Amino acid sequence: MISLSMRPCGDFRTSYKADNQIFETSTIRWLVVATVIALCFAPLILDAYFLTLFIQVAYLGIAALGLNILVGFTGQISLGHGAFFGFGAFASAWLNNEFGIPVWLAIPLAGWLTMVVGMIFGSPAARIKGLYLAIATLAAQFIIEDFFARAEWFSGGSYGAAAEPVSIFGYTLDSDQSFFYIALFALVFMYLWGTNLMRSRDGRAFVAVRDHYLSAEIMGINLNWYRLLSFGVSSFFAGIGGALYGHYLGYVSAEGFTLMMSIQFLAMIIIGGLGSVFGALLGTIFIVLLPEVLESVVALIAGTGLLPAGSVAESMAYFKEMAVGLVIILFLVFEPQGLAHRWRQIKAYWKFYPFAY
Repeated sequence: MISLSMRPCGDFRTSYKADNQIFETSTIRWLVVATVIALCFAPLILDAYFLTLFIQVAYLGIAALGLNILVGFTGQISLGHGAFFGFGAFASAWLNNEFGIPVWLAIPLAGWLTMVVGMIFGSPAARIKGLYLAIATLAAQFIIEDFFARAEWFSGGSYGAAAEPVSIFGYTLDSDQSFFYIALFALVFMYLWGTNLMRSRDGRAFVAVRDHYLSAEIMGINLNWYRLLSFGVSSFFAGIGGALYGHYLGYVSAEGFTLMMSIQFLAMIIIGGLGSVFGALLGTIFIVLLPEVLESVVALIAGTGLLPAGSVAESMAYFKEMAVGLVIILFLVFEPQGLAHRWRQIKAYWKFYPFAY
């Protein structure tokens, strides 16, 4: 029997369970399932270039979701997320190299280690907020960067650290085609977990702290604990994403986890939409594809002769750096609620679409 999918004549959610479900309708649920199944066949169809882009979206998207839980859902701020991302990469490689822990187990353990570090550096959130908290997390970024450079026993210092590929049941997943399934599983699992977390008591406490901390405290919510917990959860997601990043590349270097990476993570959640799980994924896709689009545009302009051939590479480097800041400004001015809000408006426009089962 055919029924309307967007409840055009009213809200028929008659129970708390229905109001709290992940997917609004069965149509959306089956579309998501079909999309995941279709992605399982992607390595058989797509070449290595597109698989690499998806893998980037996976590990960056997991870390971006963690930052969105902290910034978008809890109302805190962090300028050191890139450093926690790097800590997860080094921690997983260290656990595997020093203790012989299998990579598939070292990745979640690296997430827990990063969570502990994140809660240590997030402890000032119990007493400070706003600009002061931003400066504190900025200090964490530089402290962890310096730790990477000096702690040769952990990170290899200036030489970096080797990260072994994932091996399961004797099969080594060291190609783009095989690692694609690891990235897909991690992305789906962590996003379902993140979605369920925001539907739980702790998730609602995060939102209450963000919306009005005085009202939240009156309702019995421990502000200090939930602010600290949000830093821990955010760092856990960053650690998982960083560990996947390290084992995908096979080598981890401290030079990649700079303040610029932290700003890129902030750009992902601002562009995607603060306080939206789906928005974190949309923002990640946008930031990952932005350099590819810019490279194509620069190559197109160079082909017209407007740019000297020798300056194309140099121009590309400048364009990539400027584009992130420019895009953040444009979204803050013209679409402050991000791509997730635009997507909700599109769905509302088509709410009378009648072909959903």
